[in-house]
Amino acid sequence: MTATVQSTLVLHLRPEDHVAIATADLAADSEVVGPHGPLRLRGDVPRGHKVAVQAVAVGAQVLKYGQSIGRATAAIAPGDHVHSHNLGMDESERKHEFGTARITPELPEHLPRSFLGYHRPGGKVGTRNYIGVITSVNCSASSAKMIADQFRGMALDEFESVDGVMAITHQSGCGLVPDSEGGQMLLRTLRGYARHPNFGGLLVLGLGCEMIAVESLAEGLGLAEGTYVETMTIQELGGVRATVRAGVEKIREMLPQVNEATRAPAHVRELVLGLNCGGSDGYSGITANPALGYASDLLVAAGGTSVLAETPEVYGAEHLLTRRAASEAVGQKLLDRIEWWKHYTAAGDGTLDNNPSPGNKAGGLTTILEKSLGAVAKGGQAEMTAVYEYAEPITDTGFTFMDTPGYDPVSVTGLVAGGANVVVFTTGRGSVFGCKPTPSIKLATNTEMYERMAEDMDLNAGRIIDGTATLEEVGRQIYELILAVASGEQTVSEELDIGQEEFIPWHVGAVT
Repeated sequence: MTATVQSTLVLHLRPEDHVAIATADLAADSEVVGPHGPLRLRGDVPRGHKVAVQAVAVGAQVLKYGQSIGRATAAIAPGDHVHSHNLGMDESERKHEFGTARITPELPEHLPRSFLGYHRPGGKVGTRNYIGVITSVNCSASSAKMIADQFRGMALDEFESVDGVMAITHQSGCGLVPDSEGGQMLLRTLRGYARHPNFGGLLVLGLGCEMIAVESLAEGLGLAEGTYVETMTIQELGGVRATVRAGVEKIREMLPQVNEATRAPAHVRELVLGLNCGGSDGYSGITANPALGYASDLLVAAGGTSVLAETPEVYGAEHLLTRRAASEAVGQKLLDRIEWWKHYTAAGDGTLDNNPSPGNKAGGLTTILEKSLGAVAKGGQAEMTAVYEYAEPITDTGFTFMDTPGYDPVSVTGLVAGGANVVVFTTGRGSVFGCKPTPSIKLATNTEMYERMAEDMDLNAGRIIDGTATLEEVGRQIYELILAVASGEQTVSEELDIGQEEFIPWHVGAVT
């Protein structure tokens, strides 16, 4: 979708849309140029919010992006502010077609097709070179952090090829039935991080009596010869102090070997791009998300892989994804995951339309349908080749989908566990998210927020609304930034050393 930016204060996306988006704070009784001529506002309309451009009867669908974003709960007149006070959920069943809108994107000849990465013994390519201290259970979390903290600041100055030592800690690993859905999900997540190509060395640390034992993480990873992995347990070593001393010594032994890794040219097909958004606003589906979708299509055209996620935030727009499915089986797997979510939320006395968040609503988003229609734009137009469960290894190339919650750290943890070695994160309200060991590129949806939080944003997609850049220009810039970051250029979250605390596996199931 390419939005035409007019020299007016409202943006009308599709001819059939009942609403336009305010590009500035608009006062009641002011007049703007709408798609059908002059439009007098009947109330204040904040920037990023919707204004009606035609009348909508009570109970009728309200269209944005050419799709229903809800039904009018009160009569809506031209010039009305359209939001929670007069727009509610549309419970209509959507028609699901399979493979009727499959597109194969093309990459322009002048765009690059390679980056500089770390070629691992097993054949995968990393974009960073970390040493990880991964914990099998929360009981070893403090010890892991103590070990990693010894290598902050100038401690790694002589090891220029090592990006850092990070502790991978969590709040589970015991009291959880190993063969249950939740137990298998946690094990899959931890193993995914353990085998991630952004780690050049690994220390697996446990307590010694947990249900998910150290051995179950270290064994069966399929790591190639030459990968540096050490294991230890606190109980065997004689306590926390002894463990920290031993762990620090193990990493000191690893460092010279891990530091020998050097970057070398790699084809774009070695990139797995995680697509995520957080703190969305009324501009997300107009600027940053579709621009990221354009970049995703370029990456796919070059042979790479991109992965959309956040299943609760594609609810209501899943019919647009099933049309792009490579097969009916792929499309049906997405629908099956959405059905799982309906039962999962109902068991907790909730529904999938509990979203958007208060921040989303303050930014102009009213219903989950509106939010989802903007969120799926991150996935571009390429056909959907696979659907994965949470933290499942990503093996197919092209545009794919992973079932994750909408909560940002949990969602991205699953993507990284699956193998994402670059993440692009769009935000309208201003998320400061990082996700070590994978770099997180943050895109601002609007210029006001970008300028206010410039030290936390990597790129401003708000220029699309400002009229200073086209969606395609920003999309190409994102693609080139992805390759630059994959080659070693630091993101702002990396400069601030953000991303260790954002490792949060999805907790499902009973704890005994």
